[in-house]
Amino acid sequence: MKSRFHRGLAAAALVALFACAFGLRAAADGPPFVTDDPEPVSLHHWEAYVSMMYQHGPPGSFGTLPHIEINNGVAPNTQLHIILPMAFAQAPSAPMAWGYGDTEVGVKYRFMQEGRRRPMAGIFPLVEVPTGNQVRGLGSGHLQIYLPIWFQKSWGAWTSYGGGGYWINPGAGNRNWWFGGWLLQKDLNRRLTLGGELFASTSSGTGQQSQFDFNLGGQYNFDDGHHLLFSAGRSIRGSADLMAYVGFQWTFGPHSRQ
Repeated sequence: MKSRFHRGLAAAALVALFACAFGLRAAADGPPFVTDDPEPVSLHHWEAYVSMMYQHGPPGSFGTLPHIEINNGVAPNTQLHIILPMAFAQAPSAPMAWGYGDTEVGVKYRFMQEGRRRPMAGIFPLVEVPTGNQVRGLGSGHLQIYLPIWFQKSWGAWTSYGGGGYWINPGAGNRNWWFGGWLLQKDLNRRLTLGGELFASTSSGTGQQSQFDFNLGGQYNFDDGHHLLFSAGRSIRGSADLMAYVGFQWTFGPHSRQ
């Protein structure tokens, strides 16, 4: 019983790290990548995602199955954001746990528009609310806060964005930590966009190592309002043998065709 309890706490810490990293999802570009962008949802428009995230490595398997993300352009240059996850976690030689995870809420604000030479810039503070069961590995057990800044620049069919920030991560054995990443992608045509990213994080707790990872992925547009998003990657340095994301995005607003 004691070893199972300890496995549960270890899985909880890993799921918390995974959720923090993969919870960095934004409006126009963010998903399916971990790196985010500064561009908010257009005024009075909505984005809704139904997605799954998966990570596997020596510590076990964990992710979401599924999670729902909703973004709304509530004011000029301002977006409200929430993620409602059903999480799963399975440590080696332990049964899989599945249930509601930690809720993510945030506000994205673009404070600088893109110019000919000037990049777009914005902030996207996030709060991870500890609604998941920590003992079962489905949540962190503590309120966490992420304070990032993001930049973006486009040249024709090419777009590059990235940045990062600081995670406030309270709790016994936890450490505050840094996360950052950068991405380059290209619109191959009006239907398909492909890209790749590198991202890294410092250690978030006692006995946990820093991470350096990559992802390749993209987006397929069925039409202006319906999109398939996908990515997969692994750690260059760290504990992830495989990480993957797949999701469906629905965008709509006052003048959208339903």
